[in-house]
Amino acid sequence: MANPDVNTPANAPIDEKELEIAQEEAKQGKDTFVHKFKKPFEYNGHKYEQFEFDFSSLTGGDSLAVEEELQREGKGVVVVAAFNSEYLIRIAARACTEPISYDAFKFMSLFDYNRIRDRARSFLLRSEQ
Repeated sequence: MANPDVNTPANAPIDEKELEIAQEEAKQGKDTFVHKFKKPFEYNGHKYEQFEFDFSSLTGGDSLAVEEELQREGKGVVVVAAFNSEYLIRIAARACTEPISYDAFKFMSLFDYNRIRDRARSFLLRSEQ
């Protein structure tokens, strides 16, 4: 099955149920997050047991830079950042205390990727309230 985030247009309508679930998760979140990998994650010759994220360190400049990157790469305009996986993972990479490229997230397990992406989503939704 195709990845819906890849094939969905940037301006597609948001599923109301998905929005409600994400908003509920956002209420319970924190601005820092330690993700422990189910099994060690290897990327570019490094082995990682965990990543720590400090979403409170992000600035408006980070958000604008991610949007510019996506536009430069022809990935469209970000209409609703909290539901754009490319945007979320790039924001997570910027919040990671370990210097890591957003490309690394493409190689981790789907379980780990989803957990990190969802924490970034929760942070964004909480920051909009």
